[in-house]
Amino acid sequence: MSVDVSPFDATAAAGVSALRTEGRAHLKTERIAGQTVAIDIDEEGPLRVRFPRVKASSALEGVIVNTGGGVAGGDRLSFEIEATEGTNVAVTSQAAEKVYRSSGRDAEIAVRLSAGEGAKLTWAPQESILFNRARVTRTIEADVAADATLTICESVVFGRTAMGETVAAGMLKDRWRVRRGGRLVFADAFTLDGAIYRMLARPAIANGAIAAGTIVHVSPGSETKLDGVRAALVLDDVEAGASAFDGMLVVRVLAEGSIGLRAAILATFSALGAEPPRAFTL
Repeated sequence: MSVDVSPFDATAAAGVSALRTEGRAHLKTERIAGQTVAIDIDEEGPLRVRFPRVKASSALEGVIVNTGGGVAGGDRLSFEIEATEGTNVAVTSQAAEKVYRSSGRDAEIAVRLSAGEGAKLTWAPQESILFNRARVTRTIEADVAADATLTICESVVFGRTAMGETVAAGMLKDRWRVRRGGRLVFADAFTLDGAIYRMLARPAIANGAIAAGTIVHVSPGSETKLDGVRAALVLDDVEAGASAFDGMLVVRVLAEGSIGLRAAILATFSALGAEPPRAFTL
């Protein structure tokens, strides 16, 4: 889906550096003695990966920490997660990520995911909260082996309504590409640029919702979970849809706020039989 409406002519402040910070977090896992362990961790800039002790979990859980205190215009952040053959890893973030007002520069976020043969990989950061006049571009590239399982969950909240915040203007550009067995199976592009609050009010875009999420679940037999997922998404103050095809299940959620969005995401994980990272549920 692609939406481009009323481009927002941002006024960049003269002399402002194009780059505030640059960060990279790379995690590679391997199966050793029946357990998934981290064998390579590369951290640059403000990004860190931590591994809390989680009881009764078969997955290695990684938590991304951004010591920079949020994302600002000009930031460049990249994440790379490699789940090698037979491993099980779930990655989330320490807290909701705040994307602050930009002076005109775009923040750039790049995510690269790889799931080897028989691997299970979950990428489920907590929601991104966009402030008024934030500008962010995100790309997600994923490569999945034919018999691997990949779950990607990304969510965004446009302003904190409890704080009286409204995202009157700004830009969010999202681009996803998922390949399974080397073949492109999912391609998605979404852009909101300009008067975001007015765009979200349109029935064909969000019908007034200010929180949105997308879940892509790639696994053998994922189509059999479609009815259960649709039943789980019958929730108050939430509008959601799910479809399944070619070994992939896709869910899109609109909600009036972050609480309803989080409830819909957790209900989807439960229906998929995929345990979300523990930090995501706290």
